[in-house]
Amino acid sequence: MLSVPSVPRRVRTAVGALLLLAALTALVVLPRSDRGTSARQDGAPTRITDGDIPWPGEGQAAVTLEGSGQVLTHGAQRPVPIASLAKVMTAYVVLTGHPLRPGEEGPRIEVDRQAAHEAGVDGESTVVVTPGDRRTERELLHLLLLPSANNIARLLARWDAGSEEAFVRKMQRAAHDLGMRDTTYTDAGGIEPTTTSTAADQLKLAREAMRLPVLRDIVSTREATVPGVGRVANTNTLLGTSGVVGLKTGSTTPAGGNLLWAAKTDGTHLLLGAVLHQRAHTTPAEGLTAALEASRALIDGLRARPRSTGSEG
Repeated sequence: MLSVPSVPRRVRTAVGALLLLAALTALVVLPRSDRGTSARQDGAPTRITDGDIPWPGEGQAAVTLEGSGQVLTHGAQRPVPIASLAKVMTAYVVLTGHPLRPGEEGPRIEVDRQAAHEAGVDGESTVVVTPGDRRTERELLHLLLLPSANNIARLLARWDAGSEEAFVRKMQRAAHDLGMRDTTYTDAGGIEPTTTSTAADQLKLAREAMRLPVLRDIVSTREATVPGVGRVANTNTLLGTSGVVGLKTGSTTPAGGNLLWAAKTDGTHLLLGAVLHQRAHTTPAEGLTAALEASRALIDGLRARPRSTGSEG
């Protein structure tokens, strides 16, 4: 009969400890279905429940929760004048061609006589600038996006592409690349009523614009001081309320009031929305007030409502 050598006490103790550890680990491992539920709760974006949304009573609107892949729309999504919402695309094209890092001012751009002459012309939204002054790219983007200066939009267009016409062609190519099939740009500032879009299309631009750190920082700024110009205020008076962190206003008589907005939720994702064609054919001031009020009601309603997790599969 073969004899079996004895196992040393220390080895037996170590093996026993390992077996005990394995047993304890098995007790705390979640079942497969529970692990799946936990992952959805922690990482997947939620979805907006689409009942009883406080949509505007006129015009058109669209909303999305960033990362959800869900877009909800209201009203006929037909192209309408968008006024200064066009400046979001102007900034996007400029920053795509001349990117800035956070905190970077960028190249200095000379203010030409045309930009100075256009200040205050025809009642447009403009800022007073001095020909020959050299302002940084970031400073000009502040003047473009906060007080919504049309003369700065055209100045940036000439600097970037040589002429406004050439720049508008770049805007249109960018819109095509973003899938904005119902959008037409005919000027850099949006004063032309032939610059048109839909709320759903503007959301496509908003998603990309808010991925640019410099643009995101500027549109969240309530006011700024630009050398040679002075203190300028953001026309988006919702900033700092209802979680709003951007984006851009636009108003003319043909367009009515428009607002492209971004607002924080309680989670990690942004709510993005567009409200267009509010009180069209009244006055720019009346239209803008209506767009701001309709947007605030929509944002507050969406932030207060429950959201469901995205389904698997």
